[in-house]
Formats: sequence, C-alpha cells, structure tokens
Amino acid sequence: MHHLELNVSDLERSSAFWGWLLEWLGHAPHMQWERGRSWMVDGIELAFVQTAPRHLAAPFHRGQTGLNHLAFRARSREQVDQLTSALRERGVEVLYAAQHPFAGGPDYYAVFFEDPDRIKVELVAP
Repeated sequence: MHHLELNVSDLERSSAFWGWLLEWLGHAPHMQWERGRSWMVDGIELAFVQTAPRHLAAPFHRGQTGLNHLAFRARSREQVDQLTSALRERGVEVLYAAQHPFAGGPDYYAVFFEDPDRIKVELVAP
C-alpha cells in the first residue's frame, strides 16, 4: 500500500485524535495542508482530509458499502494493554468492553474503539 486517505467531518478534531494515536503507534507527521494532514510509517501514508460541506449531511456508518474498520498490528499484548489504558484516560470508549481483550475470540487479543466519526479501529496483538 502506498497511502490511504480518509475524509473526516471535522479536520481539527480528527487530527487531534489520529495524530495522537498514530504517533503513539510510531507514525511520524508527514504533510499538512489547508484541508488535510498525514502521517507516515514504513513508507505508507495515512491522510485525513476535511469532507466538503456538501457531503457532510450523510454521516459515516461502517455497515454501509465502503470502509468497515482499520486494524493496526501491535508489537505485543502489553502494547494492546497500554493503548487500552491510554484510550480510557483520554475518555475514548473501548468497544465490546465485556469481552475485552478477547472480543475477537479466545485467540484474538485486541482493543476495539472508534474515531470521532465512528470509524472502528483496532490494535491486534500477535
């Protein structure tokens, strides 16, 4: 993959959320322009672009055709636990809390959460 670009409803809010998360995961700030920001790791760029006002009326829902979620590879179960704590400290809801960290099954150690536009994100341990 070369890059992935996501349209967001509020660039500043999403940049704060994704910037913190991506830098926590080891991504470096890459580009910044009037309507977008991006971060990069291992030559793959993740960009977030302000949705044009004419398209803001239809909110994102992962059940519709298109993106369902983004899953990032963790280095370890400890990293998943560290991110879980950091998310809770920031007031980010951990999805499937009653089954956490095995919401994906008994051999699937991960944390699931949503970005400000309700895009589901997960960090999965090896």
